[in-house]
Amino acid sequence: MPYRSTGERRNKTQLGVGWSLGGLPPTPIPEQVLDGLPGFAAWLALLFCIVSAVAFPQVLLTIAALLGFYSSVRFLIAGLANLRGLRLIRQWEQIDWRARYERERHADSLPWEAVVHIVIIPNYKEPMSVLRRTLDSLAAQHEASERLIVVLAMEAAEANCAEKAETLVREYEGRFRLLDYTVHPRGLPGEMQCKSANEAWAARWVRRVVVEELGCNPDYMCVTTMDADTRWHPQYFAALTCLFANDPKRDLRFWQAPIRYHGNIWDINPLLRVVNAYSTALELAYLAAPWWKALPMSSYSLSLRLLESSGYWDVDVIADEWHMFIKAYFAKGGQVTLEPIMLPFMADATVGENVIEELRERYRQTLRHAWGSKEVGYTIAKIIDHPEVNFWRSFRLLLRIAHDILLAGAGWIILTLGSQLPLILHPSLGPVNLGLVLSNPQVGLADAAANLIANPVWIIISISGALVVVLGFSYWLLDVSVRPPRTRPLTLREALWTLASFPLLPLLSLIVLAIPTLQAQTRLLLGIPLQFRVSRKV
Repeated sequence: MPYRSTGERRNKTQLGVGWSLGGLPPTPIPEQVLDGLPGFAAWLALLFCIVSAVAFPQVLLTIAALLGFYSSVRFLIAGLANLRGLRLIRQWEQIDWRARYERERHADSLPWEAVVHIVIIPNYKEPMSVLRRTLDSLAAQHEASERLIVVLAMEAAEANCAEKAETLVREYEGRFRLLDYTVHPRGLPGEMQCKSANEAWAARWVRRVVVEELGCNPDYMCVTTMDADTRWHPQYFAALTCLFANDPKRDLRFWQAPIRYHGNIWDINPLLRVVNAYSTALELAYLAAPWWKALPMSSYSLSLRLLESSGYWDVDVIADEWHMFIKAYFAKGGQVTLEPIMLPFMADATVGENVIEELRERYRQTLRHAWGSKEVGYTIAKIIDHPEVNFWRSFRLLLRIAHDILLAGAGWIILTLGSQLPLILHPSLGPVNLGLVLSNPQVGLADAAANLIANPVWIIISISGALVVVLGFSYWLLDVSVRPPRTRPLTLREALWTLASFPLLPLLSLIVLAIPTLQAQTRLLLGIPLQFRVSRKV
């Protein structure tokens, strides 16, 4: 049978690709081969760097320099897109969404009053304070009591989860059109305890109870899935109502708002604020730049019809966002697109009792996110399995997915080792003769300048490095400009940690981004499973 990732599979050992040549039966492709492609690329890059550093170090340096230059230019373009995104956010915040709906209303528009939002909140061992804060944010949305049906998606693995949900249902009675809860059973065949399986269970409950029993029209229902710590912009659901109701292709859309990791910004160590600023900037850039293809992240919306026709979320996927988009894209013949809603929502960053624990929590979160490396193989299999879908559009989607995943794994290895190993093994390749500089500074510096002119690789590396440093600081400044007000005064200790975060950024990126990504890709290559674990954010 064709390759099906998570929840679609029945045979996990031999998987066909769903097509054949000359009437031959489909060629079986082991799932692990497809899942392991990014890990294979990473280890191949490592081997390439080791061999090249010995055999042809100058070629390796050139490749690393070009990759570094590409990355720096990409960061520059992302910075420009970030500025555009901030401008768009200011514009979107000034819009009267009900008035815009009336201006743009057409024959295929849905009635504003008929639109219903299903809000699914998967959660597991979340503190009551976090859930209350989230529900308060939802209750403050436009027409929440008429338009929002909120489902607390609980996990049976959490003791007393039903009592916890019932308490919240009583406390928030009357503040939503409906507030109820589901309990996802543990140990169902083919499932794992994860957000994706919980979402699917809750969505099917919506279909059974809200649609079939309460009689709500599924054509008018938009589903929003969100992390338990998400706090939507106050105008998000008003904007979503307008866009959903007026879009004649509403059943081929995902909607995504930019994420800001500012929910607990003053509670996390300043060392990690610059890392979160980088993540926030790139997520906004993807949504704001028309030349990049954005994908859903963390919390997003889609129609109930699209969710149903795509087969809901798969039940053993850890990184559910990209997977759900890819699944819907091919289920609808490549017609599905993501539309931005430029109204940012706040999310919490990982925390710990001390900086070591905080780094450990962030490492685990990246490890879980990097499990989305599976989507490279999943997309390839879907392209093969759906020849009726336009190949070039599908290939562009594959390039978008593979780009970030391979750049974080194999690309990071080539960039780091490719620029260091040749110098370690062949010191004469370096532009600076340190011994000559120390013994005769004038001659040594003149020699270094001549080497730079003679070898443009070092000019490229120098420009790229300087550009990344400047852009990293710029991302931080932009992040500071939109942070919520401080909850406590700035201390000397905090200021020192903040200053230290800039020179330590390469090391921090290694610890909380590169290494967990490589670990996830290697585990996928070796077929070692990952147990879903909720990140600590309080």
